[in-house]
Amino acid sequence: MGTHTSARATGGTPSDRNGKPIRNDGGPTRDDDGSPTRDHGGSPTHGKDGSRTHDAARGASASLPRPGRRPRTTHRAACLAAAVLALSLPLSACSSDGASGAPSDTADSSAAGSAPSPSPTPSAERATYRHVLTGALEPLNRALRAVDDAHEGSALNTALDAASSRADSAADTLQMTATPDDASPANTQLVSALRALGQDLRSARGDGGRCATAPRVELGRAQSPHSLTSAGRALTALGYDTSVHLPRTERAEHRRLTNGALVHDGSRAGLGRLTVRNGTARDAVVALTRGKHTAFSVYVRHGSNATIRSVNSGSYTVYFTTGEDWNSRKSSFTRECSFEKFDDQAHFKTVRVTGGTQYTVLTFTLNKVVGGNATTSTVPPAEFPS
Repeated sequence: MGTHTSARATGGTPSDRNGKPIRNDGGPTRDDDGSPTRDHGGSPTHGKDGSRTHDAARGASASLPRPGRRPRTTHRAACLAAAVLALSLPLSACSSDGASGAPSDTADSSAAGSAPSPSPTPSAERATYRHVLTGALEPLNRALRAVDDAHEGSALNTALDAASSRADSAADTLQMTATPDDASPANTQLVSALRALGQDLRSARGDGGRCATAPRVELGRAQSPHSLTSAGRALTALGYDTSVHLPRTERAEHRRLTNGALVHDGSRAGLGRLTVRNGTARDAVVALTRGKHTAFSVYVRHGSNATIRSVNSGSYTVYFTTGEDWNSRKSSFTRECSFEKFDDQAHFKTVRVTGGTQYTVLTFTLNKVVGGNATTSTVPPAEFPS
């Protein structure tokens, strides 16, 4: 390996035959006729005839005379050559193990690799997170207690709306706050549970009309309270108190009337007969109206038939509703409700004929059947007769 060295003798500066100084600093030099020579401490150089030569030591090319010219040797030049040779040899020996005095790419890479990396951002303080957690959940807990105290109807709906807003606000706060490393997964779970709770609280509102499921029953069927409990336990186990007052709930009821029970019974004095077959998966109530008045309505359990006798002559519109859990006070099912009517009216006639009386017997099937000739349409819940 060649080394780039620069040596200068202490006895003076070498000069050519015209008295000009000769450069010997590791860069190119020129001979007597002006052609350049290079001194790279062992690097090959080219002579005038194109042949390659290899110096044994740095500085040798500067001290060799050109062929055909009488060498000019002075005591000062001899001292300089000796000094250059003496200095070049030790430096060349040092370069054999790669420890050159010149900077190298390896040294630069080592320096870059040893530069200190930026320290990671410290996690949030546990005490700070506890404070934010408590501040986010306290307003929600107050709103949920108000839900427990509210009566059914508009007061309960107002309390549900307020609690829903508080759940969303708590989720926003906890999502934006810095979280300790150990609490980060459980905090993410808590944020998701709070958002789901807000949605469930809004969905549980009763509209006061038909098929109005009790809000506390709806909350009892929701999954968000269970998710909220799970996230709270995870954080509490890590030392972060997560107390959430879950709203009071009620179990879903399954109230039913006996098959064929009359929900509403007007005056019936005719001879007509109506049979209802309920092949749906839910109980049903069938109501017949004349104008704006309900003639009668009958409860028919799913998979059962019911027959109403003494139907007066006339034309009737036939409505039916299906669902689960019959609320007699509201005259409606509370879950899985549907409201429909037959497109064609039912006509009952009673006429006297020779030897007796003729009267109408009709059968309505609520489920779709092959070959059926009756079509139905959905109606708004408020249109269903009471």
